[in-house]
Amino acid sequence: MKSIHKALLASLLVNAAILLVSQTALSKDVTADVAPPADRHEAIPKSRSGYVWAPGHWEWTGRFYSWTSGTWIVEHRGQVWVSDRWEQVGSQWRYLPGHWNAGDVAESGGTLQAQDRR
Repeated sequence: MKSIHKALLASLLVNAAILLVSQTALSKDVTADVAPPADRHEAIPKSRSGYVWAPGHWEWTGRFYSWTSGTWIVEHRGQVWVSDRWEQVGSQWRYLPGHWNAGDVAESGGTLQAQDRR
């Protein structure tokens, strides 16, 4: 029985360490020396009740930019979705992830709309 407890404890510690490392990696600033390409044009699919369209964006891999297509995300009532974007800081570009922001809700056809990225 003790060996089962030790195995469970070891598994718990390993998973906690992985979670901690993952959260640290997610909070790390992403910067690039190269400007992102122009945004791709995406046709926004028909509105979905209870969802907001999050437009596609460029992600930096450390060597090049990779396009991530837009997607529907679950609506947060009373908040607007601020899209992922790149901000120039001096000679570098800093990635600002998409997030929810409290404020005025721009309504069109009864659904929340995503804001422009740049």
